[in-house]
Amino acid sequence: MTRTIHWKVDLFLSEQDGTTTARAVLDTGTAQLSASGMARCSPQDADVPEIGDELAAARAMKNLSLDMMRVAYHDVESKETGSPGRPAGPAFGWSELTT
Repeated sequence: MTRTIHWKVDLFLSEQDGTTTARAVLDTGTAQLSASGMARCSPQDADVPEIGDELAAARAMKNLSLDMMRVAYHDVESKETGSPGRPAGPAFGWSELTT
């Protein structure tokens, strides 16, 4: 079975007094999940707003990713019923991919 879906991620960034805040919002069409990230410019560093944007956005997306994994693990565990000969518990079919 082939399936194609479109999930949308919006990033909202704001900067005030050397602190950049980002909010990443995932919209799956049936649910939304959001996470935030922040970056501060050190007094000894040059004030380059794009760097703050990149760091805050990356941190928001990293937090969003971690939240998505928690939701997925919870969903897997809630679907596990423990068939005969197989103990109930986390599924091992959905392993983490490392690159």
